Amino acid sequence: MERGLLWLPLLVAFFWLAWQGSREYQKIEAYRVWAEQFDRAKYDIYAVLGQKDDMISWGKPTPSGTVDVQSFSLGDVQGVSLFVDNQLVDWENLPPKGRKIELEFRFSPGKDAVRIPFTEIPMAAQWGKFLHERVNHPG
Repeated sequence: MERGLLWLPLLVAFFWLAWQGSREYQKIEAYRVWAEQFDRAKYDIYAVLGQKDDMISWGKPTPSGTVDVQSFSLGDVQGVSLFVDNQLVDWENLPPKGRKIELEFRFSPGKDAVRIPFTEIPMAAQWGKFLHERVNHPG
C-alpha cells in the first residue's frame, strides 16, 4: 500500500504533463491554420504575429485558435523599436538576455503605440529589423 501511495503523485504528474502537452499541440495546430494566410508568421507562448503585404496582425494563441486579434497597416507606422525589460535596445547591440521582450510600433501623435511580446531577443530583433526596413523603405 505504501508503494501505491508513493507512485500516486508521479502518476498525477504524468497525466498533468500529458494534458499540458496536448493543449500546447492544439495551440500550435490552431496557429498553423491561422498562419497559412500570411507571407510571414511567428508563434510563441506570448503572441502570434503575421505579416501579409503591409498588414500586421497579432493575437494570443489558445488551443481553440488565436484570440484578441488586432491588425494595423505598416503604412500607418512611424517607427519600430525593440524594448528589453522596458529599456530601448539598439538593433546592433542586443543584450544576451531579458525577461520582458517587446517590439513597439509607434503611430502618428494621438494614437497609442502597440507593443507585441516575444520570448526570444534574437527573434524579436529579426522581426524588428525586417519591419523597420519595410516602414522606412516600403515596396
